[in-house]
Parts: sequence; structure tokens; C-alpha cells
Amino acid sequence: MEGEDRGEKAVAAMEACYQGFDPASYLQYNYTPPRADFTRSDSIVPWKLKCLHEAFSEDGMKGEVLVDVGSGPTLYQVMSGCEHFDRVVLSDFLEVNRKELRIWLQDGKSSLDWTPYLKFVCELEGRSPSAWIEKAKRLRSVVTDVLPINIHQPCPLPSGSLPSTGADCLVSSFCLESVSPDLSSFTQALGHLSGLLRSGGHLLLIGALGESFYLGAPGLRIPVVPLDEAQVCSSLRASGFHLLQLSVYHLPPDMRVGVDDVTGVFFAKARKP
Repeated sequence: MEGEDRGEKAVAAMEACYQGFDPASYLQYNYTPPRADFTRSDSIVPWKLKCLHEAFSEDGMKGEVLVDVGSGPTLYQVMSGCEHFDRVVLSDFLEVNRKELRIWLQDGKSSLDWTPYLKFVCELEGRSPSAWIEKAKRLRSVVTDVLPINIHQPCPLPSGSLPSTGADCLVSSFCLESVSPDLSSFTQALGHLSGLLRSGGHLLLIGALGESFYLGAPGLRIPVVPLDEAQVCSSLRASGFHLLQLSVYHLPPDMRVGVDDVTGVFFAKARKP
């Protein structure tokens, strides 16, 4: 019981950290050049988009429901997947992030212009960059919900949000390690995600390596579980996933811009047996 109490207090402390989170600042820190420079092959965001495009292009990566776990204020992680699933569910713990997503979905002016992202994904798909308008329309049409989520709960989403058999695919980017107080909580959260997924469904997981903090607003240092590749693989196995692919990106010196201490990024594709 004492261990459970400590764990609950640690999670509560993490939740308290996020009360000052500012979506606009976070987007400026991480989703503008140099980290989002579409003219550079070694920029972080193009690497992530290529990983997602390739994963969603493979056989079997289609179905009824795709869930983005812990969307934050970002949309890039479902720009490829929205073409392969009938319904996309976005989710985040923070209302400020859910509001940011809803603004874009309702054709409003969001804190970041997602047009260069949409154009880049269109090019990856072999389409003209001008097709971004069609892709934006497709994305807006298939997102049915922007839901609250708490990955530290055994049932992270509101009851009845998904089919009884579970989602066909989950994608999650920089969520679990940045809201978990330790490796044990990270692994447990992965197990909770497994409960959202149907048997045979896929998980696409993007996360930070070697990161102990990031800025969620000016002066707001949010703690992160520092992970290495072996820990990611071990946690996936312990949560019942079968790892299909693990790719790693190492940050060039000029990508280390002072808003975090991340050394690399991993992309994992896994399947629930």
C-alpha cells in the first residue's frame, strides 16, 4: 500500500507540473526550425513524419479506429494515418491542448501553421504539395472526438469511447515518458494502452531518449523519465507487445536548442498479440 501511495503522489505531482503548460510556447520550442526544417534531411520533424508515413503505408495498417494517445497541441502524428482509418480519436489530459486541437479542427487560427507539415506528408505520399488542402479536409472529416485521457488509469479514456473490441491502431508521441514519474509508471502506462487496443492491433510509439526535462512554458521545467533503447524494448515486452521495429534518431548539435536535454528520439512499431 505504501508503494501505491507513493506512486499516486508522484503521478499527482506530475499533474501539478502541467498546470502551467502553454501550448503556443511548446509549439514554438519544438515545431519550428531548426527542429522542423523541411529543407533538411537531418531535422527531427521530417524524420518523425517519414517514420510515420512508412509505418502507415505497410500492409495491415488500416481499419476503423485510430487513437492518438496524448496528442498534446500537435496534429502531425495523424497526418499519414488519417488516410487509412475511418475514424481518428485525438486525446489529451490538458484542456488547453484539447482546445488548441479543436480550434484547428473547426477551421480556426491555431498557434502553429500546420500547412508545411501537410505539404511535406503529401510529398511523402507521392502527391503534389498542393494536395495539402484535400489532406486537411480529410483530417478534419475523420476526427470524431477530442477526448480527455489519463494514461495512469487502467481505463484511460471515457467509457464507451471505443468499440468493445478496442482500437485498430494507437499512435503516441512524447507522451508516456513525459507524464510518468519513473520507469515503472512508464511501463504500467504502456500496459494501460494495451487495454485500448484490439488483439492484432498496432502501436506506433515515438519518444525521447536520454531526456530528464523539457520546457512546457517559459521557465517551466517538466521532468521526464530518461529512457534508453533497451528500456523501451523491455517495457514494451513487459506490457505484452511484440516489437516489430525500433529506429533511433540522434540529435545533431544544432538541434539541441536549450528547451530540453534530449539526446535522441526513438520510433517503435509494435503489435498486440
